[in-house]
This record gives sequence, structure tokens and C-alpha cells, in this order.
Amino acid sequence: MSSHADTHEEFHYHAPGLQHQFEDMKQQEESVSIGMWMFLVQEIMFFGGLFTAYLVFRSRYPMAFAAGSNHLDAFWGGLNTLVLIVSSLTMALTVYYAQKGNRNMQVVMIILTMLFGATFLGVKVIEYSDKYEHGLVPVQGWNRKIKAGEHKTETSSITMPFETRAIASESTAGTTAVHPNPKGEFQIDVEKDMKLPQLAKDGNFLTETERVGYTNPTTGQLDPEKFRDKVRIFFYIYFVMTGLHALHMIIGLGLMAWLLWMSWRNTFSAEYYMPVEMSGLYWHFVDIVWIFLFPLLYLLGRHFVH
Repeated sequence: MSSHADTHEEFHYHAPGLQHQFEDMKQQEESVSIGMWMFLVQEIMFFGGLFTAYLVFRSRYPMAFAAGSNHLDAFWGGLNTLVLIVSSLTMALTVYYAQKGNRNMQVVMIILTMLFGATFLGVKVIEYSDKYEHGLVPVQGWNRKIKAGEHKTETSSITMPFETRAIASESTAGTTAVHPNPKGEFQIDVEKDMKLPQLAKDGNFLTETERVGYTNPTTGQLDPEKFRDKVRIFFYIYFVMTGLHALHMIIGLGLMAWLLWMSWRNTFSAEYYMPVEMSGLYWHFVDIVWIFLFPLLYLLGRHFVH
């Protein structure tokens, strides 16, 4: 029969962070890791459906998607890409310092990661506001309502040296007239945007699907309204994909806030850092999704302009 001392010797140690349903930390870490990877796989399937929709419509209407892409500002998209890449570094360093049990550096890295995430969302607010101002939100009534003859003061925006954008997303210093849009409808600059399909039509580059989708069946001429509706599809996909990505970023910031509180309490150590590592996996996943979104939405099709 074991003595009281033997029993105390056997059960006195309890690994930090070990939940009662697990036998030891190894089993707990394996279970948590499998659960997180299963969650990320279903997230990949979720975003995969959206990417598939993008590829299907882009293959059918490449000129319309090129026109839509040229209304996006590649500077802001590139800036956000850089911000998220650096945030992945700070997140990885958070995991590293958690493994080392360095509380102060954990807190610093988490704060930096949150600042980069907030910067990303701030840039998205700037971009969405620009689309609202220029009538590029694809839902009727969700754009800025502009009366005929209305003027406003616009300031020059940041433009990369190699950047070529549609006139709808450009700003010039001074007071300028704006397109009337009393109902807040989706609008494109027909004079500028129709140059792409017209050049493709003249060069016999339009696909059969585009000929049907862009042209008037009676006259055989390009129909601005039909072309505008195809550009609208691009912006539906743009707002859905970037909006859901931004939602994931907001959730990630919530995770970082919880990690910050737990790190401040010196919860994580070399023996227990699994929550930091799993949160890092989620953050890296969100960053990787944007790495695919940036070229697909902002860059592909810009060569048509030249």
C-alpha cells in the first residue's frame, strides 16, 4: 500500500496550462494543434470558393475585370501587403519570446502586431471611402449622392511612379466638378473604361463570351450599360473578399488583445505557450490570404492599360 508521502510525490506536480481532460501536455498540444489545422482547412475551403468565383468570372470577362482593377489604388494595396508581412514577423517573434518566457518582449511584439493590424484596417477604410465617393460600391444607394452641378475640393493622392489608374480613382488639386449621381448608383467612367474593350474588339481579342456580354445584339456595337454590369461583378467580388478578410483581421485583433492580457499576467512560459502559437497560425493564415488577394484584385489586368 502506498503511503501518503508516495501519493503526494506522484500527484503534486501539475503542468501549467494543463486542462483536466488531458493526461499530459503532449496530448493537449497535439489535440489543440489538430483542432486548429482542421479549422484552417475549412477556412481554406471557404475562401477557396470565393477565389473560384473570381477565376470563373475573370476568365469570362477579362476586359471588365481589368477595368475594375484599374479603379483600385495599387499603392494602398502594396502598403497593406508590406504591413501584413511585417506583422507576420512580429507575430513569429511573439511566439519565440513566449517559448523563451520573456514577458516584456512578448508584450512589445503583441502591441506591434496589433498596431500593424490596425494600420491595415485603417487603409481599408481609406479605400472603401474612396469607392463610396466615386460611385464604385456595386449596391444602388450605397454610394455618395451627388446633385447635378455639385463641386468639391479634391486633394492629390499618392501615386507610384509606375502606377496608371482610371480617372475615377484619381484626384487632382483644386475644385473640380463631379459626376452627378443623385440616387447613389454604381458608376464607371464610360469614356475611359470603354477604351479597354474597344481596343480588344478592334484587335479581335474579345472572347466569344465577351462579345455576347458587352455588345448590343442588334447593332453589334459595345453597350456601355452591359459592360458596366460586368465591371459591377468585379466590385461585388472585391468587396465580399476584402470585407471578409477585414472581418478575419478584426477577429485576429481580438485574439491579440486577449494574448496581450494573458502575456501581461506572465501566463506563458517555455512549458506553456500553445495559445500563442495557435493564435500565430491564425494570424499567418489571414496574412497569406491577403498575399493572394493583392495581385488578383490590384495587379492582374493592369498591363492592358499600356
